Amino acid sequence: MNIKDAALIAEAKELAALLGTTATGAVREAVAEKLAREKAARQRKFDAIMAIAEEASKLVPPGVTSDHRDLYDDNGLPR
Repeated sequence: MNIKDAALIAEAKELAALLGTTATGAVREAVAEKLAREKAARQRKFDAIMAIAEEASKLVPPGVTSDHRDLYDDNGLPR
């Protein structure tokens, strides 16, 4: 990767100075932290959706399916 954004380079150098590392090290750490946060946020959203799906499945009476074969004939046409 070859970054040509002067403002980003300056910020990376500033962060590096604060962290006591190189600009590459600062960028590496920042990317790793952001990536970890993003993955965690996506996992939380997935877990929330799965919890909703689990609760919704409890609302379906026993024996009820999404099978709609009774609505169609052997040729797949509506009865």
